[in-house]
Amino acid sequence: DVQLVESGGGLVQAGGSLRLSCAASGFTFGQHAIGWFRRAPGKEREAVSCISTADENTYYVDSVKGRFTISSDNAKKTVYLQMNRLKPEDTAVYYCAAGVTYCSGSSHYIPRSILYDYWGQGTQVTVSS
Repeated sequence: DVQLVESGGGLVQAGGSLRLSCAASGFTFGQHAIGWFRRAPGKEREAVSCISTADENTYYVDSVKGRFTISSDNAKKTVYLQMNRLKPEDTAVYYCAAGVTYCSGSSHYIPRSILYDYWGQGTQVTVSS
């Protein structure tokens, strides 16, 4: 069975850091892109970052550039999202997802959630002011 298990969420003060982990199993890790999406209360789901596990191309939404870093450990089948200088507006449930798609750093590229077939259960990130 395909599984994506997120961990690392929690409550942190503004300016603090958290590292989210997404442990994958049940599919060929190196053939997928892994994305992090988030949904804040009252808002639509937003693509935060993604990485192509084959070539390590990455994408970041503008609001997290310079603060968040995505990385992949293919041997452990785990993707990490290091989140630094957190802001209250980063508060959301964060989901990791996997899909047979690509990830690009092109300025015109936005990850489409419909292309991600597998989703984790989500982890809450709360940033207090």
